[in-house]
Amino acid sequence: MPKKLVIKVTAGADAPERCSQAFTVAAVAVASGVEVSLWLTGESAWFALPGRAAEFELPHSAPLPDLIDSILAGGGITLCTQCAARRDITEQDVLEGVRIAGAQVFVQEAMSDGAQALVY
Repeated sequence: MPKKLVIKVTAGADAPERCSQAFTVAAVAVASGVEVSLWLTGESAWFALPGRAAEFELPHSAPLPDLIDSILAGGGITLCTQCAARRDITEQDVLEGVRIAGAQVFVQEAMSDGAQALVY
């Protein structure tokens, strides 16, 4: 098993199954003891804001707020710098524990020894 799992989720409410899969895999990995870094890009960027995950619904899937709480409890969530800027989201707007960082940091994490990157 890789030492670190770097997951980039590009979908939000526009592609709910793909979005939910990314958050579910991240939460299961955290629960399994894997170091997880989840990146919010594109439409998933909105889930960095308080209350937005509660608006997301997908039958037969875990509630997105619960998955986010699990990921933040044992891993990290990063909002893409450009995605945040395009949506006028600042560091003061995001959930506690969510950071904003750019492509250089994503590449650094994805290329680190023992890392496995997934994109949803």
